Amino acid sequence: MNDTQFRWMTIQDIDQVLMVEEQSFTIPWRREAFENELMVNQFAKYLLLEKDNEVIGYCGLWLIMDEAHVTNIAIVPGQRGQKLGLTLMQKVLKLAKEAGAKTVTLEVRVSNDIARSLYRKLGFLEGGIRKNYYSDNGEDALVMWVNL
Repeated sequence: MNDTQFRWMTIQDIDQVLMVEEQSFTIPWRREAFENELMVNQFAKYLLLEKDNEVIGYCGLWLIMDEAHVTNIAIVPGQRGQKLGLTLMQKVLKLAKEAGAKTVTLEVRVSNDIARSLYRKLGFLEGGIRKNYYSDNGEDALVMWVNL
């Protein structure tokens, strides 16, 4: 992990983030979504995880008053299984707390056992269900939250 580093995303990082996005999701966000997040959404921040100056993961966060919401998190497939997602989430939770957040929420596919397990390790609790949340297959999302 010595060769990895964190930094905040800038508009110049969108191409690399899109590559991570396209390898990670069946319906990836488009360029315009990231441009909007970085240039218009005053609540959005995106933390990058880099290895050898290449973006290998990222996590989006909305900080609204004393609540943070994880919009998305992804690690490129070739780097998974090395606890990088755990490390990224730990850093995001630390930064959210430092920014004044008291709770963090997120949605996760009900079928995504790996992610759910990761979030539980970090202290997230399972809340409600958002029916038909994912537009690619109508899968439900599980809402999870943690107090910081």
